[in-house]
Amino acid sequence: MEGLKECEANLVVHLHPSKAKSASEAIFSELSSLLFTYSETFGGVVLAYDPNIRSNLGKVLPGIHPHFGVSLKARLLLFNPKPNMLLEGEVVKITPQSIHAVVLGFSSVFIGDEDIRDEFKHKIKSGKEEYVSKSDKKHKIKVGTILRFVVKSFDEDILHIVGSIADDRTGCARWMNKNLDKWTQSDSTTRKTKNVDGEGLQT
Repeated sequence: MEGLKECEANLVVHLHPSKAKSASEAIFSELSSLLFTYSETFGGVVLAYDPNIRSNLGKVLPGIHPHFGVSLKARLLLFNPKPNMLLEGEVVKITPQSIHAVVLGFSSVFIGDEDIRDEFKHKIKSGKEEYVSKSDKKHKIKVGTILRFVVKSFDEDILHIVGSIADDRTGCARWMNKNLDKWTQSDSTTRKTKNVDGEGLQT
C-alpha cells in the first residue's frame, strides 16, 4: 500500500539515572511513546520500531534534571499519505451522503457525496446501507468492505484523511482484484477519450 515507508534513524535517548538498572525497558518505553503520532522529524506517523542499542550507558550529566544518554539506531515504519496516493481501508459506516472508513486500524477516512462517483447508487437492503455500482451489481461498498480510494488530504494533528472514489481505480478492493481486466480497460478507455478531445496530452 502506498503511504508506507521504512527509514533508519540515529537516536540518543535521555534517561533518568534511576533507570540505569533497567535501561532497555526504559528505552522501549520512550520509543513506544512515539507510536501512532505524527513526527515532523521522521516525516510520518510512527507505526513500528526495531532498535539496535549501539553503546553502553553514557555518563550521568548533572543539573536540575540529571540524565544519561544512550545511543541507538532504530528502523522505523512510517505512514505518511500524500494527495493522489491510492490507499485501502475498512468501511465502518455508510450514509446517503458519505462513506467512513479506517486505515491501518487508527486513521479515520471521510469520503463525501461529491467524491463518490455517479456509478455508485446508495441503497438500503435488509436495513443496512450500501453503495452499489450501476454497471455491476456485484460491485458493492458496505460496512466491512475493504475500500480502495484516492487521498485528497491528510490532517497530521488528528490523523484524519479526506478521500475520494471519483477515480475509476477506486472501489471495493476485492471486486477490483477479481475484475482487474475489466476496470483497467475502463480506465484506459477514459484516458483515450480525453486524448481524442485534446485533453491530457503531454507536450
